[in-house]
Amino acid sequence: MLTVTDLELRVGARLLMDEVTFRVAKGDKVGLVGRNGAGKTTLTKVLAGRAEPTDGTVTRSGRIGYLPQDPKVDDMDQSGRDRILSARELDQTLRRMREAEQQMAAAADADRDRAMARYARLEAEFSARGGYAAESEAARITSNLGLPDRVLDQPLHTLSGGQRRRVELARILFSDADTMLLDEPTNHLDHDSIVWLRDYLKTFEGGLLMISHDVELMEMTVNKVLYLDANRQTMDVYNMTWKNYLAQRQQDEARRRREFANAEKKATALMAQAEKMRAKATKAVAAQQMIRRAERLMRGVEGERAQDKVAAIRFPTPQACGKTPLTAQALSKSYGSLEIFTGVDLAIDRGSRVVILGYNGAGKTTLLRLLAGVEAPDSGRVVEGHGLKLGYFAQEHDTLDQEATVLDNMRHAAPQLGDTQARTLLGSFLFQGDDVDKPARVLSGGEKTRLALATLVASSANVLLLDEPTNNLDPASREEILNALRTYEGAIVLVTHDEGAVEALDPERVVLLPDAVEDLWNDEYRDLITLA
Repeated sequence: MLTVTDLELRVGARLLMDEVTFRVAKGDKVGLVGRNGAGKTTLTKVLAGRAEPTDGTVTRSGRIGYLPQDPKVDDMDQSGRDRILSARELDQTLRRMREAEQQMAAAADADRDRAMARYARLEAEFSARGGYAAESEAARITSNLGLPDRVLDQPLHTLSGGQRRRVELARILFSDADTMLLDEPTNHLDHDSIVWLRDYLKTFEGGLLMISHDVELMEMTVNKVLYLDANRQTMDVYNMTWKNYLAQRQQDEARRRREFANAEKKATALMAQAEKMRAKATKAVAAQQMIRRAERLMRGVEGERAQDKVAAIRFPTPQACGKTPLTAQALSKSYGSLEIFTGVDLAIDRGSRVVILGYNGAGKTTLLRLLAGVEAPDSGRVVEGHGLKLGYFAQEHDTLDQEATVLDNMRHAAPQLGDTQARTLLGSFLFQGDDVDKPARVLSGGEKTRLALATLVASSANVLLLDEPTNNLDPASREEILNALRTYEGAIVLVTHDEGAVEALDPERVVLLPDAVEDLWNDEYRDLITLA
């Protein structure tokens, strides 16, 4: 289904991987792993035909379904339902059937007969293509992904980022793809939807290649692992389950350490002997042979792999401010006839900790956008207190200029920094060398997260609005975020599905949407985090 031969990938002058060869066949469930920035997202784009390799070949057979981290849809006016049905090209037939229904209702007798005949032809075509059974299948998928009819009937531009991504996931699962390429498929899913997706992928009969930081998903589904080593620009292929892969990695590292230690011991002894012999002219040739032998010994072993670098993530030192730097008064927001929430009152005191919970589509992201001034409320107002300095992290990375480079994004966010200071700050977030000249649109989800966080660090913000800040991050980078949450001295308003993030935040208050209920935090709310 997918055959990759001698693949080379570069981003600018930076080599991501070289001479990579592997195959994804029917029944293969492949976990693609490696640290953020190793090239996982770039590789999946190439596999899907969305980008070209620098060298090597990708051979595809059958239908490919691809879920990117940041799905882009050209027609944002179409409904979620039509977007899903378009995977089998059923949406256009349905649209023409609706038009014929309207013509039947409005036309005179003669025109009504023609409209009825047209409708009958379209319905026969829809039925012959399995349209009614397909609608039922799509409804089952969307229900399990937490997409009710009221959401599916809305235009895409009225949906939250999480809802749009679940629509795209439903579209891929509905598409009858022979091979699926899924980049972080559990992002924005609640607990029940994640459990359902794990079972679905476990029984999927086609080929599957998946990037995910969901350990349980990997444990339940994966029977093959591809590890991208960012230090060596190579790929290791493990034909085994996830648990066996983790055990094998540990064994491989232990073996490499032993082999390197033994080779180093022998090479050191040879070099010491050569050093004694080289002073004597009669033994100079033998000494040179010993030196060459020692060098061959060290070249023949790989040694312990270099540890992956981790971004030194921290939040800014907050600028001084008054007692209550941010207040929301009676906020309400609707999209068309759909009311998202009404009557939200919230006072963010200096250094306070607030978590916002609610089901997907309850308005959590919308509330943060109103607080950040990105959108205006339909009624009510947001009041800026004395000394307010806002920092906003958007789950869809809306704060980044996708066409600007990494360095230019930092310059826009922190014009007070000199070029050297900006580069030094970006370097602490693992953007080094030519990386700073890449446009933001080519970054992986994890890299965009790091860049957005880097721009926050330079902001001196005293109120942070954080929308799913741990999405797309590898475990080590996620732990850095959690430490930053624990130690930040300013106020934080957090939206997350990550229980660890809420635990690190240690919130004082919780706001429940869409009912706009505010309460003191207690452990009874913990069960709502993954369901939100």
